[in-house]
Amino acid sequence: MTEDYKIKWNRCLDIIRDNIGDTKTVTWFLPAKPLSFQDNTLTLGIPSNFFYEKYEDEFYSILSSTLKKVFGPAVRLDYEISIIRNDNDSKVKFHASKQSHAVKNKFIQSMQAPSPLGDSLSDKKPDFDPQLNESLNFENYCIGESNRLPFTIAEYIANHPGKNDFNPFFLYGDVGVGKTHLIQAIGIRVKERNPNAKVLFVTLRQFQNLMANATIRKQIPSFLNWFQQMDVLLIDDLQELSHKDGTAKVLFPIFNHLHQNGKALVFTCDRPPMELDGIADRLIDRFKWGITERLPKPDLALKKKILSFKAAKNGLSLPPEVIDIIAEQSTGSVRELEGIVIGILTRSITLNAPIDLNLALEVMRNSIKKVERKAINFDMIVEATAEFYRLNPDVIFSKSRVRDIADARQVIMYLCHKLTSLSSSAIGQKLNRRHATVLHGISAIADRLPYTKELSLAVEKIEEGLKA
Repeated sequence: MTEDYKIKWNRCLDIIRDNIGDTKTVTWFLPAKPLSFQDNTLTLGIPSNFFYEKYEDEFYSILSSTLKKVFGPAVRLDYEISIIRNDNDSKVKFHASKQSHAVKNKFIQSMQAPSPLGDSLSDKKPDFDPQLNESLNFENYCIGESNRLPFTIAEYIANHPGKNDFNPFFLYGDVGVGKTHLIQAIGIRVKERNPNAKVLFVTLRQFQNLMANATIRKQIPSFLNWFQQMDVLLIDDLQELSHKDGTAKVLFPIFNHLHQNGKALVFTCDRPPMELDGIADRLIDRFKWGITERLPKPDLALKKKILSFKAAKNGLSLPPEVIDIIAEQSTGSVRELEGIVIGILTRSITLNAPIDLNLALEVMRNSIKKVERKAINFDMIVEATAEFYRLNPDVIFSKSRVRDIADARQVIMYLCHKLTSLSSSAIGQKLNRRHATVLHGISAIADRLPYTKELSLAVEKIEEGLKA
């Protein structure tokens, strides 16, 4: 029956009333009206945005668990709000957030405030805040081809925290690509499956501050003992460990103890381990025990997916042409995409203007940093490639077929084809090679890139240097 969802909503109200009492139910839930139930999504009409905030903050747990109990575990929730009362044209729809029940986020306190480690560093079973944000879970993470592999690894670790297959997991990438979200999702999933698991997320800066505090209080042994009790340790922004010998020496025994006992270690950084400066080789070697994976900037398809997701979360429906232009012109940072969506929402409300291409372009002028692309030519590519492979540029033009020289020569062909306007014939003339040889070289590199990580990193590194 088409009206079954209304009967089920009334059952939800009975359960909610039993849990929060009659007064709160009448005040906050009776004004909500079930409007539809399609594709396993219940749409509730609510009086105002204030109700949405109340549901998402104070009543999220009871509402979410009740809906799953009555409608099924896969149920989704949308809210519909009329900005202007009784004006259907002013209605907007919000997706309910997908928070985790397992995490009670208290937001990160200043390290000058009472320590999240509890009143005593030596407490056997400290009551502490894992410092996980309930919204940074796997369910709220947008997946595309560009980030599928690191996502899959993260999810495997979260579902098998006691295995050492990918331990430690070293995730690196540019600022704003979603590293923190992904490793927090690991901690949240572990807590969902085992609420008693000791999970802690800290930035390297927080770790340093806590260590300094313990040093002043002469409690370094207790500090070490406390961290060594963790089941899952998530450390963010590891690049700040560079040239911090004291911090590295303290982290080393924590790392060893947790790894030897099958506890999960996850790190994020803005660069791979071998590029960290001023860190003892023994610690760098430990990072190589597990898996190191790069989280790239989202590709075009993923940027569109993120934009749609962020817009729906804020009650927006962006026209396809708006999504296309933002995705094409943005730099790829998830934070930038989110900022653009918020900017469009704010500008639309402030000007009382419809969301169209002109409004989006106006927001983007203030949100996207224009990068002046320098012209890249043949000589620059030869020099950069020779430097990467530690070759004399002259040998590139020789008849030598030594592996490193041949690889470098084919990389030059590939990059010239990709980054310059030179034809394959022109590239061949400059390298003293036949047209067919250039075509083969370009094809050989293109075919190997998806399957040869060493080559992929080499090409990426040379290209980044040319564009810097």
